[in-house]
Amino acid sequence: MANGTKPGYKTTEFWLTLGAIIVGAVLQDSGIENAHVLKSLTIISSVLAAMGYTFMRTKAKNGQ
Repeated sequence: MANGTKPGYKTTEFWLTLGAIIVGAVLQDSGIENAHVLKSLTIISSVLAAMGYTFMRTKAKNGQ
């Protein structure tokens, strides 16, 4: 690994991001009627969590 970085699946950021995506998916698939705002927010939060994780891992791999 570059600069002593751990594999992605061994980092706290990975597990927190995975948890956020799973919670978002569960809420998105829930049977709550007329909750368009909630469903939109879950999609947005899942995407932002994944993008944030990707950005931070790239930064860690480049040694910044």
